[in-house]
Amino acid sequence: MDQLDRLWEYQQEDMANDRLDNDMKNAPSRVKFLKSREYLAAQRDTLKRIEAEVAEMADRIDIVKDAITKLDDQVAAMHTRFEEELPSSLEDTRGMLQDAKHIFNGVSAYESEMKKLKRDAEECDRQRSEIRPKAARAIAEYEELKKIYEEESKEKNAVLEEKRSLTALKEKDIDIPLLEKYRVIKTRCVPPVVKLFADQCGGCNMSLPSVILKKIKNRSEVVECETCGRIIIS
Repeated sequence: MDQLDRLWEYQQEDMANDRLDNDMKNAPSRVKFLKSREYLAAQRDTLKRIEAEVAEMADRIDIVKDAITKLDDQVAAMHTRFEEELPSSLEDTRGMLQDAKHIFNGVSAYESEMKKLKRDAEECDRQRSEIRPKAARAIAEYEELKKIYEEESKEKNAVLEEKRSLTALKEKDIDIPLLEKYRVIKTRCVPPVVKLFADQCGGCNMSLPSVILKKIKNRSEVVECETCGRIIIS
């Protein structure tokens, strides 16, 4: 058995390992497990976002309350000043009314903001009430799917590791430059090695000139398809 025959046998094992690995990645139990994990992470992120919004609203409510209290104090002070000393001129009256208008507008704006903050807080509470039971169910489902996935993957990983060990033994019989060439080709073409079929490349089906066909059949050198780059063997 020459190097190309060994490489062909190695490829059969290598491709089988890749198929098994791909089957494991696309196994229903793994797909369900990953979807459950993503959903749970999304629910947790949503709860964190809501908690952050609630904390921010609580801080803002305290600020607005303080602002309203200060404006109320200004209204009381203005009322006291008006009772103790009436405006002496029309200009003073207008100034006092302007100050009063400014204060009342401020109070009105803060009260409107306070109402909106309370509505937003109530909406956040409603969302939390909806999400928490969903998150609890998601956690239970996630733990169950994780258990199933880990049990299945443990068995499949053991099989895959055993097959990879056998593949590694075949790998030792192949010259390093040829094996490196195989790996480079594999990054762009799968499978990297194909057989000659009806004087055509078994990968891209391109017809080959007689000179190349002779080299492939005589195995005088490693031949790569000029079209797809695969190694062609007879």
